[in-house]
Amino acid sequence: METSAVDLNQLFKDEQSLIAAILQDVSTKEVLMLGWMNRESLELTLSTRKATFWSRSRNAIWVKGETSGNFQEVNSISLDCDRDAILIQVKRHGPVCHTGEISCFSEPLIQ
Repeated sequence: METSAVDLNQLFKDEQSLIAAILQDVSTKEVLMLGWMNRESLELTLSTRKATFWSRSRNAIWVKGETSGNFQEVNSISLDCDRDAILIQVKRHGPVCHTGEISCFSEPLIQ
């Protein structure tokens, strides 16, 4: 994965700044989950290539899969045009959702 020269100060104005992070299966293109990242979790994701997030409820960094073993291996990361959301394409290792579902988006509202 090649890293661009994006200035993270443009994405995160201060220590409380968060950016929406969408996980997508690189092979199937299925949307797997939405999480939040702060600067530290994005830096960890870039350096470890494991999807790492900021938990708003726990006020802590967490690596997706750290308790289940279902880590999400980062293939690529793209910014949206407004630079307020990122798309992370991953090689999925097991279910993503804590319920055991492949995707966190498994409950339809309409079909």
